[in-house]
Amino acid sequence: MAARFVYWMNVSLDLKIEYTAQENGGGDWMRINETLHREFNRRAKAFSASVEGSKVYEIMESYWPNVRSDESEPDVMREYGEIWTSSPKYLVSRTRTSADYNTQIIGENAIERLAEIRRDGSGDIGVGGATIATQLLQANLLDELLLFTHPAVLGQGRPLFDEQAAPVQLDLLEQASFSEGVTMHRYSIRHS
Repeated sequence: MAARFVYWMNVSLDLKIEYTAQENGGGDWMRINETLHREFNRRAKAFSASVEGSKVYEIMESYWPNVRSDESEPDVMREYGEIWTSSPKYLVSRTRTSADYNTQIIGENAIERLAEIRRDGSGDIGVGGATIATQLLQANLLDELLLFTHPAVLGQGRPLFDEQAAPVQLDLLEQASFSEGVTMHRYSIRHS
């Protein structure tokens, strides 16, 4: 059984993942409380590995390794720090030559290499980063979307995906509501 790529992301109602590039994945428009973060932790722990683009990886590596052992942080944050640092990761980067925290770098021929990982692997592999998610979608390798939608309309910013040549059909697999109006929708992608 092959692995499956799952692009998971916090999004606004207009499917933006950042209002400005300086938000680094944590804009004020997001409503992340302890209950929602526990759901993130549960989902992250279930992934057999993750694939991250350079920007997402660098944001994560600059923050989560320190949080995991910082007693001043809430336990939900320390738990996520431990999940992120210890889980297997694939960093898609043409510029990085080394990375810590159980990370393998994929430089050249990234999509071909990820296709092999999907074919030979097992379980769900989390995908972080719009650029790599778009490339996987265009290569017909992305299997699911897991979207945590926050009740905000940004009107500008980084979209969930880059432009597509054709519409992409989805099927709803799961949905849930959280406090403060945040909803979760998990979709399978219909492959052509």
